[in-house]
Amino acid sequence: MGFFSFLGRVLFASVFILSAWQMFNDFGEDGGPAAKELAPKVASFQNFLESKLGAGAPKIDVRHVVAAFMALKGLGGLLFVFGSFTGAVLLMCYLIAATPLLHDFCCHKFGEPQYFVVLQEFLQALALFGALLFFVGMKNSINRRQPKKKTIKSKAA
Repeated sequence: MGFFSFLGRVLFASVFILSAWQMFNDFGEDGGPAAKELAPKVASFQNFLESKLGAGAPKIDVRHVVAAFMALKGLGGLLFVFGSFTGAVLLMCYLIAATPLLHDFCCHKFGEPQYFVVLQEFLQALALFGALLFFVGMKNSINRRQPKKKTIKSKAA
């Protein structure tokens, strides 16, 4: 059972680790293709922040967002392979931050071909998040179920 659990974690985390490795190789000075894809979405988020917070809103550099996503995916994936709770939490943080930015299906009209593609990617990210929640829940329940071993004291006659 232990080997299959490890193999499952390796296969699950390979999605994140390989994606982070590709982002690292393509990063360059401008942030790579990931930054080009995220730039309009980060700009709209920046405009939203400025509308709510005024001129004091922090400026968001797309390269920093890409680097943060890369770090969360890479480090979280590596820690998750070894069964770490922290790795699962890092991957959940990545999914919480990236899913609304990358898979904004609400910006497309129902019936367009792009709508269904983005909706499918959104649901896939949601399923990955659910699998991580399941892992965290199982990790917590296993730790609670194991009773502490008590030493049996012999009675003196």
